[in-house]
Amino acid sequence: MAAILRGSRNVWGRIRHVDYTLVSSRSMASKTQVGFIGLGNMGNPMAKNLLKHGYPVIATDVFPESCKELQELGAQIVDNPAEVADKADRIVTMLPSSPNVIDVYTGANGILKKVKKGSLLIDSSTIDPAVSKEMALAVEKMGAVFMDAPVSGGVGAATSGKLTFMVGGVEEEFTAAQELLSCMGANVVYCGAVGTGQVGRPPPPPGSHWVPLPTRSTA
Repeated sequence: MAAILRGSRNVWGRIRHVDYTLVSSRSMASKTQVGFIGLGNMGNPMAKNLLKHGYPVIATDVFPESCKELQELGAQIVDNPAEVADKADRIVTMLPSSPNVIDVYTGANGILKKVKKGSLLIDSSTIDPAVSKEMALAVEKMGAVFMDAPVSGGVGAATSGKLTFMVGGVEEEFTAAQELLSCMGANVVYCGAVGTGQVGRPPPPPGSHWVPLPTRSTA
């Protein structure tokens, strides 16, 4: 953890330009496969809402029992994040903590092992902004794009598709991210560069009964 955070104060100056035409040119009306990693209390209903909106979902979770219901609804279940990345060029991750995100993206069977150039990776986990920036750098080296999009609203809002997403990342990709996030939320707000989604994440609205994500390893 310490190693990946080292030098994060200078992360803004180290981000290089990549060819965003690979990702920003994708058809907004397409219903191509979407990867989803992390089927916990929040991720499960979020993935279901993508299915309801007609997106074929390829999903995985470290707990096989978490995948059963989604599989019955038509999702394709694979063994690990690398397999998701091999099959989908748009992936949403919803994980409990910074270490989980680091492992899912950079681990032995992580997304970056098989990520396609031009892929759009959206992390809706609530984590340290410095980790979001480091993941963005690692993803960029592979020719893909990372955006942080943490949520507010809790399990009830996730189920009803009324979450609020605060999005950080390259502005040219916001429309593409919004296409997917709007299937899972009622409000999708662009905050600025990578990491600002985490910083700008709003407090839960009064009476929302929002609770933090459960502490569970979800991959």
